[in-house]
Amino acid sequence: MSFWRTAPDIDQLNSMRNNTILEVLDIRFERADEQSLTASMVVDPRTHQPFGLLHGGASVVLAESVGSMASHLCVDTNKFYCVGLEVNANHLRGVRSGRVTAVATPVHIGRTTHVWDIRLSNAEGKPTCISRLTMAVVPVGENPPAR
Repeated sequence: MSFWRTAPDIDQLNSMRNNTILEVLDIRFERADEQSLTASMVVDPRTHQPFGLLHGGASVVLAESVGSMASHLCVDTNKFYCVGLEVNANHLRGVRSGRVTAVATPVHIGRTTHVWDIRLSNAEGKPTCISRLTMAVVPVGENPPAR
């Protein structure tokens, strides 16, 4: 049984990129199934650190973007919205060019928090980063928790 409250529509998700960091970094949602949501990001000068490698912060942006959107699809958006509480990342392998792909799978989908495991890999399928994202589920009209 799927955990999605709203069935993922890849075209609709990509239309939400406009005028955001997702558009700037060329983050694209690619697919969804009953177990995960997948997005990718370009590795080029926009996402490089000064030594020509993928910047770790850019990997975190990709991880938080795919995990946040996954949480959004798990709640009744008339009643709740989701915000990041904590994100961590272990960078495993450098990448100089191409695209990295992130797959978000749920660890916990609760009433007030969601936890996502997000695995990034390079074009050859080798792991580049492992991230965990915790999201707060906040009632519409309430302020998000302090960060």
